[in-house]
Parts: sequence; C-alpha cells; structure tokens
Amino acid sequence: MSAETLTLSRAMNEGLRKAMENDPKVLIMGEDVGKLGGVFRVTDGLQKDFGEARVIDTPLAESGIVGTAIGLALRGYRPVCEIQFDGFVFPAFNQITTQLAKMRMRSLGTLELPVVIRIPCGGGIGAVEHHSESPEAYFTHTGGLRVVACSNPSDAYTMIQQAIECPDPVIFFEPKRRYWDKAPVDRDLSKAAPFDKAVVARPGEDVTVLAYGPMVKTSLEAAQADEQHSIEVIDVRSLNPLDEETILRSVRRTGRCVVVHEAPIFNGYGGELAARITEKCFYHLEAPVLRVGGFSTPYPPSRLEDHYLPDLDRVLDAVDRTFAW
Repeated sequence: MSAETLTLSRAMNEGLRKAMENDPKVLIMGEDVGKLGGVFRVTDGLQKDFGEARVIDTPLAESGIVGTAIGLALRGYRPVCEIQFDGFVFPAFNQITTQLAKMRMRSLGTLELPVVIRIPCGGGIGAVEHHSESPEAYFTHTGGLRVVACSNPSDAYTMIQQAIECPDPVIFFEPKRRYWDKAPVDRDLSKAAPFDKAVVARPGEDVTVLAYGPMVKTSLEAAQADEQHSIEVIDVRSLNPLDEETILRSVRRTGRCVVVHEAPIFNGYGGELAARITEKCFYHLEAPVLRVGGFSTPYPPSRLEDHYLPDLDRVLDAVDRTFAW
C-alpha cells in the first residue's frame, strides 16, 4: 500500500473514519464535531457518513461529555470525546481523574474503560490563553490514564486507531499548530510502532534531544541546523506509560540529554524525564540533563507567544550548554 501525503488533521480524520468503519461501537462526541466538523475540521464529513447517532454534537458541557462517555463505555461502546481546546478540559477534570482513571483498578480489572479524550494542545496559532495550553503533566500524574501525543500525520493516523482499540482510557494530545503540516502516511497498521513506544525521529551521536507533540518538529529543525553536533531526536510519543528502554539506550550512548516541551519548565513533564535519566544513566552522563520549555506564567497574548514558545535557538543554546561542562 503506497503512502499518501496528508495533513495531520486529514490523517486524524481518516484514522477516525477507519476506526468507525471497523467497529460500529465507536462513537464520536463533542462540541461542533458533527455538522461543523470540529473547529479544526478533524471530524469533517463523519456525521454525514455515519449519522447523528454515532457523531454527536453535544452541549457546551465538558463534564457532561466525559461523564456520558464513561457510561457509554461501561455499556460496551468505545466513545471518542473531542475537547475543543486544551484549556476547556478542566471542567471535565473531576470526571477524568476521579472516575475514568480509577474504575478499572477499582473493579480489579473486570471493567474496561475504552474512552479516548482528544485534546488539541499547545500554542502557535495566535489564540488566547485558554486555547493554547499544555496540560499533559496533570494527566501523566494521574495513575490509570494512558497519555500519548502524536507529532506528525503518519502517527496521527495510526495512533488514534490504536488508542480507540485500547481497553484503557487514553488522553490523546494533538499539536494544533501542526494540523496543517503535510507528510506521507502509510495506512498499513502492521508497520506502525506500538503507540506506547518512543521512536528515534533522527539518529545522532553527540546528544539526545527528547521531545513530543509540537516540539518534535522544532527539535528536528534544530538538529538539521546544528553543524557542530550530531543530535539524536527522540519522539517520546507515549508520556504514560513511558518507554524508558528507547530513551535510556540513547542517553547512555550519547552521554548528554536535552528535554524540550512547550509547557512551563517548573514542575513540567520534563522534570520527570530528567529525574529518571539522572537516576538510571548517572555514570554515563557527561553533563546535567537540561530542559527547554515555556515560562512559569499564564500563556501570554498572541503578540508575545513567539517569545514564550521554545524555538530553534533555545534548543540549540541548551545543546551548546551541555558541552560546557
């Protein structure tokens, strides 16, 4: 099967379509996902083809969306909830962390909660603060949730189908500023990496850069621009559970590591990566693990977001600093 060039949003759309074709129990629910096709048109055309009983335009009530999805999952359905923007997930936070995350363990594994919660994440589109957040640390901290982040169209197509098939609840982060990026997509799922595994996006020898979601492209651009160092870029993909094997193998070989994410550095997900690498690669490290991220402030007005968001220069500066020790 030949690869076709698609945008990330179109790849998501086709991945959802394939999952709905394969399993009549797959439902899509969210604000404006039906007739409008979603704010980013990820669900465009799905209600027309599958009907209003399977692609459901919900009220503006995120807690209600997730609460209803929990009930549907307990009755054998596989609901996919769209949270319109990252900052809108917080009204549903109690349902996700108190109910959804805990039911499978509470039932000693007898209950499955195959709920996928899609969250467009991050900034870079000139939006306001409630539309540009990176809330991954809240959910990786919560046991019982799988948390994944796609970074390119090929992963968007395969990972959304893998998430829907998973018996556990999945928080699925989509980098909204990458929705219009194009890349070849191979529809052969047998060739896809498991969605709980990291992948080496670019091999290198001198330093390991860990990134996920929107920062993978930025890290790859930094690696391409650096003429002094051979940078290995790893797309973490699965934030919880974490694929330690792939990450530690790389860092033990390069001896240096930089972690990149959009979220603020303070108490961000990168702190967990840095801690694990320090604990398990201590005698291989030539320098401390450095982090590149946002500032510890609310997301700024759009005219300042280029200063707030990590860019190529900030990644390269961190790489240079790992060689200063």
